Amino acid sequence: MFDYIKGALAELSPAKAVVECGGIGFDIQISLQTFQALQGKENVTVYLYHYLREDDEQFYGFATRDERELFKLLISVSGIGVGTARMMLSSLTDEEIRQAILAEDVVRIKSVKGIGLKSAQRVIIDLKDKIVKGAGTDNIIPVIGNNDSLVQEATTALVMLGFTKPNINKVLPGILKKNPDMRIEELIKEALKKL
Repeated sequence: MFDYIKGALAELSPAKAVVECGGIGFDIQISLQTFQALQGKENVTVYLYHYLREDDEQFYGFATRDERELFKLLISVSGIGVGTARMMLSSLTDEEIRQAILAEDVVRIKSVKGIGLKSAQRVIIDLKDKIVKGAGTDNIIPVIGNNDSLVQEATTALVMLGFTKPNINKVLPGILKKNPDMRIEELIKEALKKL
């Protein structure tokens, strides 16, 4: 329903931000990671998750779409609520959480306050396959040079062909490093040979 809010940052604390948009101040719960990204800014864009229960309604806000996507994955795990997911994103960056899940690093995930052994194991079991398939991120690994639109176009085409973003992101930078002046169709053909 709500994707993002863009407006003046009226108030900021490590746990919440108030963004004024159209004369209305929106009270948004944030992680420490988002707090650090918003510090020192007057106008901000915050990606929203609208949490709605019969007795509670809140906005959770994120500095990036990737952080929001990971938050949504985390709360899909049984026993992980919005508070625990926000605590995880405050204790570790979204990339550190993804790496811990992929590496099956129970100790790292368990180091977050409120996460016990069983919850950490459940997070890994429920999310590892999804993260391997590219869920919980919109991120494309940047390639040195001015190839951003080329990489995005190639990634979109390869995803539509059924390949996962993490695998695509491993292949494209190497191809472009060897030949940075490739046309889109050549890049896709080379990637198909390596995927």
